[in-house]
Amino acid sequence: MKWVLPNDLNLKKQVVDLLLVAFCLFLGFKNTKMNKADKVHFTINKLAELYPTIPIPLDHKDSYTLLIAVLLSAQSTDVRVNQITPKLFARADNPTDMIKMSIEQIREIIKPVGLSPMKSKGIHGLSHILLDKHGGKVPQSFEALEALPAVGHKTASVVMAQAFDVPAFPVDTHIHRLMYRWGFSNGKSVVQTERDAKRLFPKEKWNDLHLQIIWYGREYCPARGWDLSKDIITKTIGRKSVLKKHNC
Repeated sequence: MKWVLPNDLNLKKQVVDLLLVAFCLFLGFKNTKMNKADKVHFTINKLAELYPTIPIPLDHKDSYTLLIAVLLSAQSTDVRVNQITPKLFARADNPTDMIKMSIEQIREIIKPVGLSPMKSKGIHGLSHILLDKHGGKVPQSFEALEALPAVGHKTASVVMAQAFDVPAFPVDTHIHRLMYRWGFSNGKSVVQTERDAKRLFPKEKWNDLHLQIIWYGREYCPARGWDLSKDIITKTIGRKSVLKKHNC
C-alpha cells in the first residue's frame, strides 16, 4: 500500500534542498583534499553556471568610448562612470570632437568620478595622440595602449580583452581579493595576482573569467558585508586561514 502525504511535493522539495545543502557541506569539509587543479576546475564550472552570459560593466559603443570609460573608472565605481559618460559622450565620443573641448571643459564634466585633473589631461592628450599617430583609431597592442597618457596596464588589458577579444586578465580589486580568498594567489600585489591567474586558468577562458570573477565578487564575495554562507566558491575551496577566521 502506498502512503501519500498531504504535502508530498513540498516534502520532496525539502528533501532535495537538504541533500543539496549536505552536498555543499561535504564539499566544504573535503576542501583540504582538493588539489589546485580540482579547485580551478570547480571555480571555472561554478562561474560558468552562475554567469552563462556576461555583461560588460562599463557602458560604451566602440573601442574609443570603452577606453575613455575604463580610464575614468580608476579609483571610482562603474555605476558612477556610467552616470557621467553619457554627458561626456554627448559632447565628444571620438578623438576629433574630444580635442575640440578644452581640458577644463572635460574636467568639469568628469569631476564626480574623481581624479579629474589627471583624467581630463589624459583624455585630451591621448585623443591628440590617437589622431596624430594612429589615424584616430585605438591601437590594438598593449605597448601602444600603455604608451598613451593615463593608460596603465590594467586599462590596456580591459580594452584589449573587451574591444579586441585578445586574451588578457586585467586585475581589479575584486579579482585581487577573490584570488587571495580562494588560495590562488598570495595577495602581495596585483602584478603577482595577474601572473597567478594566467598560470592557473586556460588562456581561452581569461576574457570571460575576469568578468565572471568581478560579478561574483560584487554579488557573493564583497570586501564588506560578506556573508560566507552564500559564497559557495570560497566556502568550498577557500584558503584555510580565511575559512578559519570565519569559523568554518
